[in-house]
Amino acid sequence: MNIDSIRQIIESKPNLSTALGMEFISTPEDDTCMARMKVDERNRQPFGFLSGGASLALAENVAGVGSSALCPHCACVGIEVSGSHVQAVSEGDTVTAYAHLQHKGSTLHVWNVDIKNSIGELISTVRVTNYIIKHRQ
Repeated sequence: MNIDSIRQIIESKPNLSTALGMEFISTPEDDTCMARMKVDERNRQPFGFLSGGASLALAENVAGVGSSALCPHCACVGIEVSGSHVQAVSEGDTVTAYAHLQHKGSTLHVWNVDIKNSIGELISTVRVTNYIIKHRQ
């Protein structure tokens, strides 16, 4: 999935994605996109581990980028995010979110997002539902 045009929009002004240090990555598959985030002072909890809220934000944002790439003339907004955190990640490591489209309807997209650490171990698994708002002409 080519997300270059969406990445330019994200990087053009401050927002949650840039504040937390997310980097979005195109993939060769049409139903998959990725994002990377270094665990640092912007997204860790006081104990030095990746915040669960930052993991959910990463998942929701990468799924939103994917829906936006699939529906370029629409506003794509998350309406449900549900995740399980299965392992901690220490500050200094980098996590990668792998988003796979499960359902592409005309008004709803459902994504499964697996977040893994730098050695490929599962950190969190998240399901994101996006609502697709068609712009009025």
